Amino acid sequence: MFILKNSSSISQVAQLRSPKFRQTGSNCTLSFWYYNYGRSVGAAEMQLLVDGLKQPTVLWRAYYNEGNQWLKAVIQLGRLPRPFQLSLDKISLGFYDGVSAIDDITFENCALPPPALSCEGANRFWCRDTKACIDSLLVCDLVDNCGDGSDEDNCNPDLQCDFENGLCNWEQDVEDDFDWIRIQGPTPTVNTGPLKDHTTGTARGHYLYMESSEPRQFQDKAVLLSPLFNPSGNGTCIFRFHYHMFGKEVYKLSVFQRTMSNTKGWLLWYKFGNQENRWIRQTLYISSSKPFQILVKGTVGDGFTGDIGLDDMSFLDCTLYNGNLPTISTTTSGTSVPAMLPMNNCTEKEFVCRASGHCIQMIQKCDFRPDCSDMSDESACVMEVCDFEDKNQCGWYQPALEQMSGNYSIHTTNLFKWELGRGANLYPGQEKHCPLIDHTTCTEEGWYLFADSSNGEFGHTADIATPVISLTGPKCKIIFWNHMNGSTIGSLEVLCKTSNRTSKLWTQSGSQGPQWNRAEVFLGIRSNFQVVFRAKHGVSYMGDVAMDDITFEDCSPLVIPGRPCTSEEFTCANKYCIPKDNLCDFVNDCADNSDESPLI
Repeated sequence: MFILKNSSSISQVAQLRSPKFRQTGSNCTLSFWYYNYGRSVGAAEMQLLVDGLKQPTVLWRAYYNEGNQWLKAVIQLGRLPRPFQLSLDKISLGFYDGVSAIDDITFENCALPPPALSCEGANRFWCRDTKACIDSLLVCDLVDNCGDGSDEDNCNPDLQCDFENGLCNWEQDVEDDFDWIRIQGPTPTVNTGPLKDHTTGTARGHYLYMESSEPRQFQDKAVLLSPLFNPSGNGTCIFRFHYHMFGKEVYKLSVFQRTMSNTKGWLLWYKFGNQENRWIRQTLYISSSKPFQILVKGTVGDGFTGDIGLDDMSFLDCTLYNGNLPTISTTTSGTSVPAMLPMNNCTEKEFVCRASGHCIQMIQKCDFRPDCSDMSDESACVMEVCDFEDKNQCGWYQPALEQMSGNYSIHTTNLFKWELGRGANLYPGQEKHCPLIDHTTCTEEGWYLFADSSNGEFGHTADIATPVISLTGPKCKIIFWNHMNGSTIGSLEVLCKTSNRTSKLWTQSGSQGPQWNRAEVFLGIRSNFQVVFRAKHGVSYMGDVAMDDITFEDCSPLVIPGRPCTSEEFTCANKYCIPKDNLCDFVNDCADNSDESPLI
């Protein structure tokens, strides 16, 4: 179907109307191929006309000559419960020189879910009237997935917000750079931001958006704060939201979780770059042993076509917390002591086992061997194996960030620092210098630790350290996988830090190729020390250092057996027993060098 001009009158309009449709399902999309070519071909737009609404909703626009080619347009219709028509409008302002055409119009996934004879299982929901069987994750998400509204009945309004009547119980952060804006219809700038909301799919509905035009500057941030939630207990709190990231200069949307009121929390999820002109659903599973809050942060890109939208935010299996979050303390990670200890007779130089009140030597705390029956002597220590898959940093912490204490959220935003990341969250092109897959699962969904070189400057360093390790055994070594790829990669170092000295154990610099590489560093017998990984920033952002699967192997100290050494063992001067095969092998297996004595 193409347009032929038949008059020279000014402001001619050509309209192509669809049949009238009764309704659509929640995943409905419309696609078509269009051709808009010529010196003065002009603009075209697709409009949605819904029964009962006077104002049409613009779904798609072509503004100018787009070359001698057919291009595909994909429009997200979503759930439209009322009868509607589509209108393709072409306007000529007097001089029309070109060709406009449309072909291959397709509707996909537009039917309501089919009825089911039965709907069994804890993770399924049986719709009341349509009898469709849907995933229970779709219940109370502000979307009529059933087609009869039954999946949205009896929902707690305090756990939902469609922004039709304000921000609900969400709040604007007062310590960010600017605020999210509530709006109807398209954002003020063309070629960026939504044209309509997600809830109603029309220009009548409201949503939030982040304006990226002046006076906003690159990396300005707008943060939205959720209400407070109770600990999730043994279950999981589920957060669902819809985001829109369309525009050549869209930068970043992030979600954080915090349990302290004056921190920015830890990263749960983020997305970079242009995700096309569509609303995208995201589901996050949240576990917490403490009351917590969710932060949604939008970051401005390097230009005005970087608007980001938010809509239909809901929580499932969560309960609101009636209280306030505590503020962060200044104690260093791994050194804090619970306020209440069990009854005990321990001295200041002994560690109190938390469950029993038994006393052990302080040198037995954080030595990779649980000496307390409840393992509390190893609870605030670095874990022997860390794959980051549960987004837990396993005791590793960043000293520079912790020293900032209450100002954490303000000053660490653009610092060169270690962060959790995964391939699924990379923006286009970032995979050239940051891992697309982790080492543990070899998938884009797997997590790893990386030093983001888009922050900071050349020569800056980022340290991540263990809490103090009291004692290690003679064969102790640390094994880890590193990824160092990029044209301006810096370096990675492994350091050993004691109270008065820091020594370098291993270093690697420059690009090592687009793969994970294994590294092994011998530690041996050491006491009261920390292991530190130090990343150094290269000359530009094209080079992130990443790590995964950090393992402490054979690190527990030797134990004096409650028996004499056997005929196949050597009795060390300190009464330890070691295999005779380990004698005179240039390794201090006894921890006192008696197995390497020339007098043996």
